[in-house]
Amino acid sequence: MLSRLGALLQEAVGAREPSIDLLQAFVEHWKGITHYYIESTDESTPAKKTDIPWRLKQMLDILVYEEQQQAAAGEAGPCLEYLLQHKILETLCTLGKAEYPPGMRQQVFQFFSKVLAQVQHPLLHYLSVHRPVQKLLRLGGTASGSVTEKEEVQFTTVLCSKIQQDPELLAYILEGKKIVGRKKACGEPTALPKDTTSHGDKDCSHDGAPARPQLDGESCGAQALNSHMPAETEELDGGTTESNLITSLLGLCQSKSRVALKAQENLLLLVSMASPAAATYLVQSSACCPAIVRHLCQLYRSMPVFLDPADIATLEGISWRLPSAPSDEASFPGKEALAAFLGWFDYCDHLITEAHTVVADALAKAVAENFFVETLQPQLLHVSEQSILTSTALLTAMLRQLRSPALLREAVAFLLGTDRQPEAPGDNPHTLYAHLIGHCDHLSDEISITTLRLFEELLQKPHEGIIHSLVLRNLEGRPYVAWGSPEPESYEDTLDLEEDPYFTDSFLDSGFQTPAKPRLAPATSYDGKTAVTEIVNSFLCLVPEEAKTSAFLEETGYDTYVHDAYGLFQECSSRVASWGWPLTPTPLDPHEPERPFFEGHFLRVLFDRMSRILDQPYSLNLQVTSVLSRLALFPHPHIHEYLLDPYISLAPGCRSLFSVLVRVIGDLMQRIQRVPQFPGKLLLVRKQLTGQAPGEQLDHQTLLQGVVVLEEFCKELAAIAFVKFPPHDPRQNVSPAPEGQV
Repeated sequence: MLSRLGALLQEAVGAREPSIDLLQAFVEHWKGITHYYIESTDESTPAKKTDIPWRLKQMLDILVYEEQQQAAAGEAGPCLEYLLQHKILETLCTLGKAEYPPGMRQQVFQFFSKVLAQVQHPLLHYLSVHRPVQKLLRLGGTASGSVTEKEEVQFTTVLCSKIQQDPELLAYILEGKKIVGRKKACGEPTALPKDTTSHGDKDCSHDGAPARPQLDGESCGAQALNSHMPAETEELDGGTTESNLITSLLGLCQSKSRVALKAQENLLLLVSMASPAAATYLVQSSACCPAIVRHLCQLYRSMPVFLDPADIATLEGISWRLPSAPSDEASFPGKEALAAFLGWFDYCDHLITEAHTVVADALAKAVAENFFVETLQPQLLHVSEQSILTSTALLTAMLRQLRSPALLREAVAFLLGTDRQPEAPGDNPHTLYAHLIGHCDHLSDEISITTLRLFEELLQKPHEGIIHSLVLRNLEGRPYVAWGSPEPESYEDTLDLEEDPYFTDSFLDSGFQTPAKPRLAPATSYDGKTAVTEIVNSFLCLVPEEAKTSAFLEETGYDTYVHDAYGLFQECSSRVASWGWPLTPTPLDPHEPERPFFEGHFLRVLFDRMSRILDQPYSLNLQVTSVLSRLALFPHPHIHEYLLDPYISLAPGCRSLFSVLVRVIGDLMQRIQRVPQFPGKLLLVRKQLTGQAPGEQLDHQTLLQGVVVLEEFCKELAAIAFVKFPPHDPRQNVSPAPEGQV
């Protein structure tokens, strides 16, 4: 079409130099636009019903055609010279601001986008282009749902594309009015040095062509244009409101339409540029990171004060690309606000994942300081149970979405602190960490369950500091092992059942039979399948036969737990493969001074909860055992030894998971005698829990439900121990899953 346009122009004028004809045609079209403001009296006619869009289209075609015909690449042709000299873009920008005729702003956005995209000559370095671009950015992105949203996002897309091609443009575009003011004050040229094309004030063409003829009515046209323009741009250039490409994109990100997705993609393009200089400028000289986090905080505050944790769970996994709440989910108050918040958090996480390292670290720190600490932490520390519930459930949902290493690092420091020394019973741990541990043993069972879910989610994150802070730092040096004691021959020797207050003569006479004494199983080296069998049987035989009911219902047995444990162990081993964990426990050093063992605040609260399994609600017991199972899966030899080895000789005053379970069994056997028709009631409760019997209320129901959980938990621990033996190197693949029962 452009070649046809050139041919028509040459044929109509009959001139030998097409550049003269192109310039004349270009000027005539601009003159036609200015004459509209002289001749038009109807201010209600939309711009698209005038000839303005057509004339702008012709001007664009002429500019592109002229550039294609230029013999010397990189030189500005006469029409482009005219566009720059006479500040046509600035005039159009002012007309767009005035919105005269109605819809003119859309036409201006479209013209700017097409000129910048289709004209290959670098334009953004020129002041006569840079100034109107900045003004146009300030015109857009001011209100969600603007009629020019589509045109605005297309305009920002072109700018981001240009910046991607030339990262040096980023600072020039983002500085906006500040760079213009400096250039004026310092008398600097209005184009960067690499663009040496001169644009004088004389009305002459580029190659010494004759001065263009004075256009009739041009001065009148200028006066007419001025009468329709708003007061000139001192406010735009000298105002205090910071507005540039970043703020424009963030404004468009809040749109309710698909425009938001395109704006988010454009912002992602900016922060992911590989140029260190551009990344440093984004962090140090722009409001990019604070503005992104500020919007996250605004979305958080826009949600209802209380949200049901179950409702929050229905929206977990929302993506920033599809931030709307699923239509098939049940509606609840605050659903859309919650979906918007989780979608934007996911976007922040994605930005940090894809961004240049400099930007990623800065944005992660901004999220930690301005959102985690200043906004979320007061809710987690609040005395209101509703605030604690909502904020903890939201934090769990955010952790589930979190993928970026930089943000995960900040989240771990926020939740657990940075102390890596072993804990002591009377120390003052990190403030938030101490509160979260306390919430695991809260008077409100719902708060305890919600907080335990938070820790379970945390344990599934690929960050070594999590398991180290919660467990491993307290197991270093194996202070839980008795000094100078011989290796135990069986777990009876380890636990000294006869000396335990629960294991009295009357208790032993009541029918509790300890498992047959297993063969020798050294504490620090295991002898293949034999040791596996002994350790597995230690857990499987822990619950006495009169307290077992799963066999009566032909439910899935221990072998199903083995299958599930194998998959979870593979996943966990893969996650920790790069952490360089040892394969065997650290040998005890006789020269090391003995230190008292403290299992740590986290294990202490879990053991305390486990010791009360017969008196706690069913749902709470499920969550406690779920967290302990997650811990037992970690392929660290100290974790395995402390949580899954019944044969270790514990230091005085120490307890292990197995010793806690033994005490629970002792308590159970005493309480069984006080429950009439215990076997029948226990079987009925199991049927109720599996939906095979109506859920009628029974006496001792909490105790009976606890017994069911205890039986299943012991089978689960046995399965985990089985898939972990012999100890696997976490840096190697796990052997094929075992089949059948031991």
